[in-house]
Amino acid sequence: MTEVVLDIKQWGNNLGVRLPAAIAREAQVHADQRVRLTVSDGQIIITPVVDESLTLEQRLAQFDPARHGGEVMPAVATGAEEG
Repeated sequence: MTEVVLDIKQWGNNLGVRLPAAIAREAQVHADQRVRLTVSDGQIIITPVVDESLTLEQRLAQFDPARHGGEVMPAVATGAEEG
């Protein structure tokens, strides 16, 4: 088990900590990867989020117009141009 002691720093209105390369390697995390933060009994737990490859149908099923501003996409041309 790799262990380090780090300082928490101010980052804008948030707090941040940098993960040393050895810790990131052992935890198998990388830059731009999504993680889930959980607090349990006063401990902060960082868990990598495994992205699922969703089909277009699955992505569309998750679309929530209220959450995404209620925007409607324009109708797609069927190949016959007007004019």
